[in-house]
Amino acid sequence: MRMATLFSVFIFSLVIVSGAEQPHNMKLFLLIGQSNMAGRGKVEACDQVTSPLIWSLDKQNTWVPAKDPLHFDKPKVAGVGLASEFARCVAKQTPSEAIGLIPCAFGGTSLDQWQPGSALYTNAVARTRIAMKDGRLAGILWHQGEADSSSAKIATYAARFTAMIEQLRKDLEAPDVPVIMGELGYFNEGYKRFNANLPAVVHVVKNSQMVSAEGLDHGGDKVHFSAAALREYGRRYFERWQMFKP
Repeated sequence: MRMATLFSVFIFSLVIVSGAEQPHNMKLFLLIGQSNMAGRGKVEACDQVTSPLIWSLDKQNTWVPAKDPLHFDKPKVAGVGLASEFARCVAKQTPSEAIGLIPCAFGGTSLDQWQPGSALYTNAVARTRIAMKDGRLAGILWHQGEADSSSAKIATYAARFTAMIEQLRKDLEAPDVPVIMGELGYFNEGYKRFNANLPAVVHVVKNSQMVSAEGLDHGGDKVHFSAAALREYGRRYFERWQMFKP
């Protein structure tokens, strides 16, 4: 009798878990850009805590409880990114609605590698369309620019980024979805000109906001933000996103 009871409890638990693994009607966020969006911060215990409200689309296009590293672009170096803390902030704001993160960033990539027709762009659109079967796209989180920080590339960045976002919104049938983009690290003098140009980019991309990276530290290489900095960056991204009153 005791064995039968234990078996029943086990089956009941499986049903609960199975139900929890089928999130619907989620707020979805597409994560694109290069390594600082993918995340290179050192993973700590707090980054492994999952929430029943926060999900991530894994490499097999299956929803799994979100925890860092979210990305799988370069498994040997993937780590903490800004999106997990961003999602935790969203969850606090709307605790009755599940959140779905769509990791598509890839380290070392330039803006040209994200143009329509490219492998990265095509993958992002395909994965987002799969995710949208279970929710609505509530935001595009973009962090990129280290690979486009030369004077020549900065000069054309606004036009190239605008064209990419316009096509992306069209392909996802989300013409007004907010786009949040962040500055590069202040710790690297080579990024100063890129950051100075970002307001011009935001000016020409409708429904977009820029996030300051002022005061955020690097993890030792003067390229990638530290885990603590990325958690703070996630909070800053959230503050900008909620300005759209979604």
